[in-house]
Amino acid sequence: MTAVPPLHQQVVVVTGAARGLGALMARKLADRGAKVALVGLEPEELKAAAALCGPGAGYWEADVTDLESMTAAAERIKERYGRIDTVVANAGIAIGGPLLDSDPTAWNRVVEVNLLGSATTARAFLPALTESRGYYLQIASLAAITPAPLMSAYCASKAGVEAFAHALRAEVAYQGVKVGVGYLSWTDTDMVRGADQDDVMREMRSKLPWPANRTYPIGPAVDRLVAGLARRSAHVYAQAWLRGMQPVRWVLPALVAAVGSREVAKMAPRLAATARERLRPVGAGGAADDSARRTSRQ
Repeated sequence: MTAVPPLHQQVVVVTGAARGLGALMARKLADRGAKVALVGLEPEELKAAAALCGPGAGYWEADVTDLESMTAAAERIKERYGRIDTVVANAGIAIGGPLLDSDPTAWNRVVEVNLLGSATTARAFLPALTESRGYYLQIASLAAITPAPLMSAYCASKAGVEAFAHALRAEVAYQGVKVGVGYLSWTDTDMVRGADQDDVMREMRSKLPWPANRTYPIGPAVDRLVAGLARRSAHVYAQAWLRGMQPVRWVLPALVAAVGSREVAKMAPRLAATARERLRPVGAGGAADDSARRTSRQ
């Protein structure tokens, strides 16, 4: 078995690295000596995030759903550093509310960024990871383990990336590439703060059973992700209790259907009255993706 190189010998790429989880993950990896390459949509935010990672860090503007853009970024990163050892597919957006009240384009974009963007990221970077016998960490979510009403696009996309990563693991293992899945519950990021600006969605989340009804600090969550990345784990849990969800996940859809349907029925009038307020992705990252997409279509 090939020994895992220590982080201070690795070049690590993080997508969705302009802010939030991706930016902090890049910084903590850099603190442990890794050379980090930040990929995202917001050049000024990326530049600022990279500056906090030290002189060895670099940043590349690229849309994870654009194969040409991501392939070019992969080539430039490898050109600069000579190798790529680890890729963290972290980029993601979310939209909330009932399916029939949602904007179809915005709903589809969540799946496009989260699921197809992850596949595009893997397609662009796997050649380099094959050369280095590296590691691909796919960021999923509690939403991959258990469905949640009013989050159909996000749940579908995160269940999809979990399945994608598991399938990919078997495909590339013989080439020496390892694939991991990272799971997070509600964590204090721009996305979650943006979602909590919606009073109805915030109230709905508060009715989830403990411990899924609280927001967790981002620092410890990232520390656990970095530790799992350093070990090249097949599964990494940003909150320790998430590991315990795996053995019982088979019962969760029925439980959510029974309890969630009652809560949605109670909130239906308020959801309908505020539907126009949730037509776009939540948080600053979602706004950046929405702006970039609109600009590209002009």
